[in-house]
Amino acid sequence: MAFQKAVKGTILVGGGALASVLGLSQFAHYRRKQVNLAYVEAAECVSEPVNREPPSREAQLLTLQNTSEFDILVIGGGATGCGCALDAVTRGLKTALVERDDFSSGTSSRSTKLIHGGVRYLQKAIMKLDIEQYRMVKEALHERANLLEIAPHLSAPLPIMLPIYKWWQLPYYWIGIKLYDLVAGSNCLKSSYVLSKSRALEHFPMLQKDKLVGAIVYYDGQHNDARMNLAIALTAARYGAATANYMEVVSLLKKTDPQTGKERVSGARCKDVLTGQEFDVRAKCVINATGPFTDTVRKMDDKNATAICQPSAGVHIVMPGYYSPESMGLLDPATSDGRVIFFLPWQKMTIAGTTDTPTDVTPHPIPSEEDINFILNEVRNYLSCDVEVRRGDVLAAWSGIRPLVTDPKSADTQSISRNHVVDISESGLITIAGGKWTTYRSMAEDTINAAIKTHDLKAGPSRTVGLFLQGGKDWSPTLYIRLVQDYGLESEVAQHLAATYGDKAFEVAKMASVTGKRWPIVGVRLVSEFPYIEAEVKYGIKEYACTAVDMISRRTRLAFLNVQAAEEALPRIVELMGRELNWDDYKKQEELETARKFLYYEMGYKSRSEQLTDRSEISLRPSDVDRYKKRFHKFDADQKGFITIVDVQRVLESINVQMDENTLHEILNEVDLNKNGQVELNEFLQLMSAIQKGRVSGSRLAILMKTAEENLDRRVPIPVDRSCGGLLAVFKPCCEGRGHHLL
Repeated sequence: MAFQKAVKGTILVGGGALASVLGLSQFAHYRRKQVNLAYVEAAECVSEPVNREPPSREAQLLTLQNTSEFDILVIGGGATGCGCALDAVTRGLKTALVERDDFSSGTSSRSTKLIHGGVRYLQKAIMKLDIEQYRMVKEALHERANLLEIAPHLSAPLPIMLPIYKWWQLPYYWIGIKLYDLVAGSNCLKSSYVLSKSRALEHFPMLQKDKLVGAIVYYDGQHNDARMNLAIALTAARYGAATANYMEVVSLLKKTDPQTGKERVSGARCKDVLTGQEFDVRAKCVINATGPFTDTVRKMDDKNATAICQPSAGVHIVMPGYYSPESMGLLDPATSDGRVIFFLPWQKMTIAGTTDTPTDVTPHPIPSEEDINFILNEVRNYLSCDVEVRRGDVLAAWSGIRPLVTDPKSADTQSISRNHVVDISESGLITIAGGKWTTYRSMAEDTINAAIKTHDLKAGPSRTVGLFLQGGKDWSPTLYIRLVQDYGLESEVAQHLAATYGDKAFEVAKMASVTGKRWPIVGVRLVSEFPYIEAEVKYGIKEYACTAVDMISRRTRLAFLNVQAAEEALPRIVELMGRELNWDDYKKQEELETARKFLYYEMGYKSRSEQLTDRSEISLRPSDVDRYKKRFHKFDADQKGFITIVDVQRVLESINVQMDENTLHEILNEVDLNKNGQVELNEFLQLMSAIQKGRVSGSRLAILMKTAEENLDRRVPIPVDRSCGGLLAVFKPCCEGRGHHLL
């Protein structure tokens, strides 16, 4: 009875007097009816897109230059900015959007990949009787349902487990999770449930079993954030918005209002970052949707404007898929310092994060080793001791800047708003800041409503509820089968294309190159272990990709999944882009260097490589040192004290293994700390010491030398089907084990 009263009280906070009059069941039915009516209204009111395909970037630039005045100019190509452009253009407003980098290049591509209402915010709302946080959760749960509806190819429900290690926590968390379901109402994805200890371990076998009481499983959504952002931008472009990436706002344009005599923002001076060309884009209303850079644009309008953005860095790491079940996430609600950590399957890998640390605003945030190790330590607390959580298993890491804001109109200017803030300056600049990925659509709706009211624009209500994003309308869960049957793609590649491009996957398949094999017939992969194919590079250019970084990080997600795989794919990606965009050799080299720098600093390659370079001490037992020296000297037959490509080739030839020189160069370069083209004995011992400590894993040189040593002793020939293939097949069992299996 007490629980029912608590639930009823919570519902009444959102429904007000209407819920009191109708009762809970009638109120829920009323809300469901409201939501359904909204979907019907959107479907009936929005006409078909004006463009079958998004216009080229060149065509969009011409539109920006040649349009005398837009109704709306949006600055910022993240989720919120693109959402504003889509909301405005579908209301019939003449709309433009400019982004100084690439769509989703900032915070919107560096999220936890969840579409969620925020379980922890609901807990705070109830404990502190905070109506603002309750409304934020309710709004987010409605938006969660809408996003899963309009982009089914890019999003899906995900069960998330909350392990319980103390009996008193079971009813406490159960009530909280059930309230989460009830607040969602008709938008509840699936009902939460309780698992016994044995059932919890069945679903999540790598979970720490000592003192485990049981678990609670609830549902939230998960998506491919950068691709979702891009889908919003492409949809806006198809409906007629002039959208352009790599267009930087240099300054805001102003004109004097003849009625009031005050200066009003009337557009922006824009610069094409790729060519240096500058021109003015005029608009009746300018919207600032720049996330962490909110205050930069506000100060363009008014140099004395008070800063409202309080940036916070959130670091995530990616680990191999075997760290988590394929379809079950994990939530740690109370880490050692009170922060919340998610541990989730994503793109057949495992993503863990996030941290929450005050930071400076920068376009190139770098994940710190301190944050990476914090996440690893928290993960160790929840995983079985049978699972060795190794620093070397961090395949990628990134930092995203969350733009927390204070409301400039609030009396308490120090309090951070967890919801979004729409601010209108004296000159008419509209700023949308704060909020979260999940609520991008409602944030955009509020912003355009404010723009219409402030600038007296002629437009109807928002029509984006239920409006399919690009690729979603004709997608189905079995679409990939047609790709396999019609084009001869591998099943894994077909599933990836369907889940990335939705009903546009057929256009990518049409561009796919013939493999020359019996199967698959088409679809040459960029790297062997990921389903990305070369055709996606060509198609990515149609999706406004301008640089190699765009391709490895946002058109594909290689950089976010495995930095080494991304680096391996880079030369081919640059070659393909160069062919399509007419790059000369200088431009190709520049793109390679820029992309490698991006991987090194922003995607965690630096932190990964420093596990070997910064900790150069060798802590091995004398017996281990002797064993590794013996292995090393089997390659260094001349006792030079170092080995080169020639030495490795000689040993491989003696056991009938062929490997091309470029691959060997890459393998040795991973360990060649002083980059002198050779691996010294000291460098090799450092590598083996780092592997023993778990700081490095999957070293190709370590696996190669161990396997070669064993085969030298046995003198058993190794068949090779293709260059490197047979050798990797021999190495695979070693790769799948722990670090000491490489030793």
